[in-house]
Amino acid sequence: MNFGTPIAIGNTAEIYLYQNKIYKVFKDYLPETESILESEKQKYAYSFGLPVPKIIDVTKINGKQAIIMEYIKGRSIGDILSENMEQAEYYMNILVQIHQKIHKVEAEVDSIKPMKEKLSRQINSTNILSNRHKSVLIQKLNNITFKSRLCHGDYHPFNVIMTDNNATIIDWVDASAGDIRADVYRTYLLYSQVSTELAEMYLDLYCERSGLEKDEVLQWAPIIAAARMAENVPAEDSKRLLAIINQSCPL
Repeated sequence: MNFGTPIAIGNTAEIYLYQNKIYKVFKDYLPETESILESEKQKYAYSFGLPVPKIIDVTKINGKQAIIMEYIKGRSIGDILSENMEQAEYYMNILVQIHQKIHKVEAEVDSIKPMKEKLSRQINSTNILSNRHKSVLIQKLNNITFKSRLCHGDYHPFNVIMTDNNATIIDWVDASAGDIRADVYRTYLLYSQVSTELAEMYLDLYCERSGLEKDEVLQWAPIIAAARMAENVPAEDSKRLLAIINQSCPL
């Protein structure tokens, strides 16, 4: 089956638009359950009425795992912002509003994997941190109490598609049941990689609208930075992440 040229290429999959449907074709190195697990997370978010593409099928194409889903015509807010930075606050308000809509869902760990489990696994898997550092971070993680809510896990402007005045959230592979403050810090960390101004704008708006204190969010800094290390993202600076960890959680 030939889909032509992918419209997007990520670390785990290639995305194709074919016959007005999206085909997410996974890379070979991933576990055989990857497509099923991701589709279940997306279906879970969809079941709560969140603006999420509908899953059509989970299958294999040319021997590779694939998810077929509804095509949402539009542009990512990330693409729009890159050409209209003067409208940053307008679009940031939209992004915060949608993020808070996700966070209103009371997620159950029986239905979607717990955030703590994933973060603990990531922290333990990184080779950059010492065992002492890992132990302190895991203890800090286990000491934080919270109400379990649905968290996207990778919420940024390129994962929100605008169609006219409607927004759709994509890429649910990292979704979990966890602390919304951790999810907020994850987004803040992603913004700060490219723009301190956008990162601060996002955090200010989220806290203002939700009633959260910044310190509540920033307590997650060393944990989320350590987990980010395990992702081995080429564009991310491990020295930057280590500095965040050492600043917030010195040994």
